Amino acid sequence: MTIFTSNDPLQWGELDVPLLGLTKDWHGGSLDAAAGFALVTDERRLWFIAHHRQTADLHPQARPGIFLPELWRHDVAELFLADPASGRYFEFNLAPNGAWWSCEFTAPRLRAEEIDIVMPEIATFADMAPDGAWIAAMAIPLDLLRARLDFGPQTRANVTFILDSPGQKFVTAADLGAGEPDFHRPGNFPQVVFVPLPQSTR
Repeated sequence: MTIFTSNDPLQWGELDVPLLGLTKDWHGGSLDAAAGFALVTDERRLWFIAHHRQTADLHPQARPGIFLPELWRHDVAELFLADPASGRYFEFNLAPNGAWWSCEFTAPRLRAEEIDIVMPEIATFADMAPDGAWIAAMAIPLDLLRARLDFGPQTRANVTFILDSPGQKFVTAADLGAGEPDFHRPGNFPQVVFVPLPQSTR
C-alpha cells in the first residue's frame, strides 16, 4: 500500500497529490465511476484523501467534522491501519461531507473499548460539487498513530469504499480474499511502502 511522503506541510485547498483509482467492486463488477484515494504523510500528519464522481448517499445525521458512528450504513471511505506485531488495528471512516468515525480493534471486529472514543486532533475536510462529485480528506496526527500502532514501515494498511447506497457496492484496494464482503481481515492488508511525493505534484 503506497503512502506518499511530503517534506512540505500539506494544507486542504492546496492538496496536489496523485490519486490511485479503484474500478471494481468486491465481486469484480465494474463501478460506474472510479473511486480514487491517496495516503500522504507530511511532518505531522497522515492524510487520507478519498474521491468519487457520483452523488453520495449520506448518513442523515452526518455533518461536516462531526464524529458519528455507523457511517458505513451509507456511502463512506474507510482507512484501515494495522500493527502486525500486536494484531491491533484502527478503522477510520470518512463520509463524503467530512463526518467521521474511528475505532481501535485488538483482533478482527473485537473492539478495544466498548464505547466510542473520539481521537483528539483529527481534522476532516470535504468539497461536494453541484454535479454530485465529492472529495474528502482526513488528517490524522502521526504521533497518535505511532503511540497506538507503532506506525512505520512495518504497518499494514488498506483503503475501502462503500458506494451506491442503499444498494451498496463494496470496494477494496487490496485483495482481501473470497466470500462475502468483509473489510476486517487485517492479516490480508498489504505492508505500506513510503514513496516521495512526485515533484510534478508539489
